[in-house]
Formats: sequence, structure tokens, C-alpha cells
Amino acid sequence: MNFPENLKYTKDHEWIRIEGNDAYIGITDFAQGELGDIVYIEIETEGEELSLEEIFGTVEAVKTVSDLFMPVSGKVLEVNPALVTNPEGVNKDPYGKGWMIKVAMKDTSELSHLLSAADYKALIGH
Repeated sequence: MNFPENLKYTKDHEWIRIEGNDAYIGITDFAQGELGDIVYIEIETEGEELSLEEIFGTVEAVKTVSDLFMPVSGKVLEVNPALVTNPEGVNKDPYGKGWMIKVAMKDTSELSHLLSAADYKALIGH
């Protein structure tokens, strides 16, 4: 299982990659593995201001539907257009082509509550 060191993680199994004041957000390799085959991703929050831990969408797998939570407050700038026709991209490349949203962060101090790769591995028992 892969946990890139350059990312931060949440207890809800989202990852966040910081690029200046923007951030890319998706779900972890562990989360996609637990969900199984992802068949649909619903994110209708593009253009909205969302708060820390607010739901930004849902991911539907063969077995279950799971909410997606904001790791930081901010405005959703973009939803990954590739996931509309290729939601299984999250299973294949959760940290790359499987990113879900791009956000303009509102308060970078919120990053302090996120987990490092080592802390996230400990959380999930790896």
C-alpha cells in the first residue's frame, strides 16, 4: 500500500496535496481498497465555499456509498472531470489521476490537524 510522504492525511481517509494556496484532495489507497470497485462519484460542490469536515461529495462503490469530507476550509475550484466517465481511476491511481477536487484554501492553519504519512499508517495499522 502506498502513502506518499509529500501528502497530508485525515482520519476519514482523505489526502491533501498543497500547491501554493491551492490544494488537491482525494481518497487514500487504503480507502479505495476498503471500498472496492468504485462505480460513481458525485461531487456537486464546485464553486462553493465549504468548511473544515463538511461533506464535499460521495463515492459509490459496488458494496457501499461513502461521504467525502473537506480536510480544510475553502472554495471548490474544480472537480476532476476525468472521474465523470472514469470513476475507477480512483482505484487505479488514487494519488495521481484519481484526485477529486481542487480547493482554494481559506485558512492554512487548519493544516496543522492533518496527519503525516507515518501517523496515517499508524492509524490504519500498517
